[in-house]
Amino acid sequence: MAMKPIDLTGGKSVYCFNESQIKSAYSLAYDQADTSAKIQAEIQKLEETFSRNERAAVAFVVIDRLLKSGPESEA
Repeated sequence: MAMKPIDLTGGKSVYCFNESQIKSAYSLAYDQADTSAKIQAEIQKLEETFSRNERAAVAFVVIDRLLKSGPESEA
């Protein structure tokens, strides 16, 4: 029996991202030599092995954990 996919796109908004945050994220993921290869490899791995809903779940949980953990110094 096939499972019905869970729609993770509906409902009220909980988190908002501003343009600066998105630009910084894309810079880390695509432009910066010391981070882009590592980030791209993990994204590719997720996209190859996880469904769309699984990737969304990972993204939401990671964002929530980051918000709850507070700022930390750069590694």
